[in-house]
Amino acid sequence: MFKIREKEFLSPTIARFVIEAPFIAPKRKPGNFVILRVSERGERIPITLVDSDPGAGTVTLIVQGIGKTTKELLTKNVGDAIPDVVGPLGKPTPIHTNETIVCVGGGVGTAELLPITRALHAAGNIVYSIVGARSRDLIILEQEMAAASDELFMTTDDGSYGRKGFVTDQLRDLLTSRKVDTVYAIGPLPMMKAVSGVTKDAGVKTVVSLNALMVDGTGMCGGCRVSVGGKMRFACVDGPEFNAHEVDFDELIIRNRSYSEHERESVQRFEESHACQARGAEVAP
Repeated sequence: MFKIREKEFLSPTIARFVIEAPFIAPKRKPGNFVILRVSERGERIPITLVDSDPGAGTVTLIVQGIGKTTKELLTKNVGDAIPDVVGPLGKPTPIHTNETIVCVGGGVGTAELLPITRALHAAGNIVYSIVGARSRDLIILEQEMAAASDELFMTTDDGSYGRKGFVTDQLRDLLTSRKVDTVYAIGPLPMMKAVSGVTKDAGVKTVVSLNALMVDGTGMCGGCRVSVGGKMRFACVDGPEFNAHEVDFDELIIRNRSYSEHERESVQRFEESHACQARGAEVAP
């Protein structure tokens, strides 16, 4: 069992958890993730390792409540325990030096990008970061990203904070005004596809972290297969990071929607059950 030591809501639907994981914490590197189950009968989902404290034996996870399992996880509190956490999984991010790098985060993808940005900046690279969200209330980790960057640019789709528009608008300006060696982009698949299109036109190397469907995290199930450079790869063991210009984003987007109807039904059942439990607690003597 993996006990929750800290919990903090970063936005109405995004929370930071610090959990006890003494065997994972010393091995965690930027780019790694874990696969966890919230309940004994629950599904297995991948969550990025945002940080770790080997001395305390803890790891930090940031979770957005979108599907049934992530919504259920957000109901857990300090003192509760997560039954299964497996990791660290995936290939860690290769940290190059002497480069000018742009790190682009969209939504909760910023949480996945933060440890990579920190490592790149600590290695002496010049790092410009772009953080985007649909609106101001969904922006997370602004101060942390600013501390790990030489310069930080904020964007929101609705213009409620920072520059109005998409991360690609700011990225185009940077690629025009500065010499950039590499771009790292993590966020929703349509965002990463759009970033890849911009950087391909500019001839700039780009790395993305793919949030494919996963079950076991060891390459056995094949659920996370993706097409990269015309070949089949497994996001869990071959990635999760790949050359963006070789990824078949259209195929991956379709695959990730395979169970969307089942997911909607599962979320609905969970929310109805959770609401009933909450009403019961209110009327209990």
